[in-house]
Amino acid sequence: MAARPVRKKMYKTMQGRMVDIEKLRAANENVKAVGNMNVNTRGDVIGHAGQIIKSKETVMREYYERPRGKVDETPTRSKSIAPRQVTPVPSTQTMTPTVKQTAPTEQKITQFKPKEVTPTEQAKPEPTKKGIDAALDGIE
Repeated sequence: MAARPVRKKMYKTMQGRMVDIEKLRAANENVKAVGNMNVNTRGDVIGHAGQIIKSKETVMREYYERPRGKVDETPTRSKSIAPRQVTPVPSTQTMTPTVKQTAPTEQKITQFKPKEVTPTEQAKPEPTKKGIDAALDGIE
């Protein structure tokens, strides 16, 4: 028996035209893709002038060599951290503190004095109002 020829998948557009998507992909394989990833339609990383920097195969190989989300076995505190390099101050320069002179400001400092209450005001008890009379008190 003879093998059947591979049938191309054709798509019908809204206007009734037949389009072969695989043929379009093959024809536009080296065109820069729309977006900010700097790749062509095939997936190769391209440079400023359009030359291929990394092929799709090397990008995929690098991606799958170290998959994302892999947990590191050593905790962060037990990792050795390189000591910081501190540059020493030359001995010819000495650090002297500088005192900032400020002009004295003449401000009057007032002390808090409580309000004096006369004995007649203290003796008057206020009538207690409840409910709506208390709410309407002061509104005229």
